[in-house]
Amino acid sequence: MKSGRFWAWVTFAVGAAYFFIPLIATFEFSMRMRRGVYSFDAYTVVFGDPRFQATFAYSVVAAVFTIILGVLIVVPAAYWIRLRLPHLRPIVEFITLLPLVIPAIVIVFGYIRMYGSNSPLPFLGSAAGTNVLLVIGYATLALPYMYRAVDTGLRTIDVRTLTEAAQILGAGWTTIVARVIMPNVLIAVLSGAFLTFAIVIGEFTMASLLNRPAFGPYLQNIGANRAYEPAALAIIAFAITWGCMSVIQVLSRFAPKSANQPN
Repeated sequence: MKSGRFWAWVTFAVGAAYFFIPLIATFEFSMRMRRGVYSFDAYTVVFGDPRFQATFAYSVVAAVFTIILGVLIVVPAAYWIRLRLPHLRPIVEFITLLPLVIPAIVIVFGYIRMYGSNSPLPFLGSAAGTNVLLVIGYATLALPYMYRAVDTGLRTIDVRTLTEAAQILGAGWTTIVARVIMPNVLIAVLSGAFLTFAIVIGEFTMASLLNRPAFGPYLQNIGANRAYEPAALAIIAFAITWGCMSVIQVLSRFAPKSANQPN
């Protein structure tokens, strides 16, 4: 028993070292911009860079619209499949896995060929159309994660009973999805939203080939031309990621519990 506990702690220590040592080294390097002393000069330069502010704001807005689009598509689809079309689940799961198999560069080149300025749907003929196409592309990349998060959440509730109870009370399909199903899978949706946010913030290929001022191309450009600022950006991105996880943990305490879950 003691031997098992010892090796468990050894495994935990090795995993923690593997995770934290590179992070600590990156943070230490980011503090050495001023020769001979530790300082936050690299962070000051990054936060003061207008390109950082513009690209980060652009990616955050794109992430918000991507999350909204993903939720509007995935939640009703996953709900309907679980309620009425369970025999289609293997097919849908295969389709949602395709963005993991098909490289983003293939997807974006397909978009360029299909939605160029000479096509019947010339999304790329304007900045607004390109932004819309980029959000659709981001939603495609995030589809495997959003769908599985929502599908996992639906497994924890009795979808059929909730639907029948809502219908007895006179609720329509829109009301059922928005006011019955959605609150019960809120944490699953938030998990999918967090993963979507992380994908959008760091995505490079689509934003670069579509020539959009996103955060991913900015990170690549800074990494190719600077020394200390990329390390500072890595720490900032890590802090944002853990901040999102903390928010999800806080929100999970206030989320409605399903009937078969303990309080």
